[in-house]
Amino acid sequence: MLPRIVTALLCIVGLVTSANALATASGTPVSEGLLDFKIPSTGEIGKTWYRIIGKLKPGVRPLIALHGGPGVNSGYLEALAPVTQGCPGPLIVYDQIGNGKSTHYPERMGNTTFWTTDLFVAELDNVLRKLKITEYDLIGHSWGTMLAAMHAVRRPKGLKHLVLWSGPASMPLWIQAQNTWISQLPPPIRDVLIRGEETGETDTEEYENASNYFYSKHFCRLDPFPASLLEGFAAIENDPTVYLTM
Repeated sequence: MLPRIVTALLCIVGLVTSANALATASGTPVSEGLLDFKIPSTGEIGKTWYRIIGKLKPGVRPLIALHGGPGVNSGYLEALAPVTQGCPGPLIVYDQIGNGKSTHYPERMGNTTFWTTDLFVAELDNVLRKLKITEYDLIGHSWGTMLAAMHAVRRPKGLKHLVLWSGPASMPLWIQAQNTWISQLPPPIRDVLIRGEETGETDTEEYENASNYFYSKHFCRLDPFPASLLEGFAAIENDPTVYLTM
């Protein structure tokens, strides 16, 4: 198994339209802020950054989008804004704790009692509560599909529609498929990736070039990569705590 390659494919697809561009073109209001979030396992208070594209008001049902990774930010999901144009409810995205503009905890690298799925489910509940959302639609992408499913199986009263977008139904089968793709790469590139994962030397230029080749074939075929995709990779580079721990 090749952890860095395989998990990287759970991140993002590189949607290119920004919320600001859409808002400028359509006159759609955009607001953002920080929500206090009490970490269940420690009691400390972190901050969850969120953005609302459209107007959130009583009686409207927003679309809440959960980003992938875990470890990237929510920026690429802002390209979903056209989905809610013409609808009463806005699009809401947020950076999950430890990611993007939310509170980071690099000192908890590798702490699997802190970084749990329950942490992220609790954060979603907190977003709903703090924004006073009583009814909502939910879309999860990649890792976000897992988070959305864990939320939905509890049958929350306010959840009206659920969309699971590009998520693995079976991790063992999904990893097997990714490794099949890797085995079909040109031998020099394949060997660099396998050797890097086996030795842990994944910070070399050779490994990075081989990874980029893999991404260009099986992740995003746009050349150059969209800015939102590069932003997601940069989020992991800047703080890989959640990405490497989860």
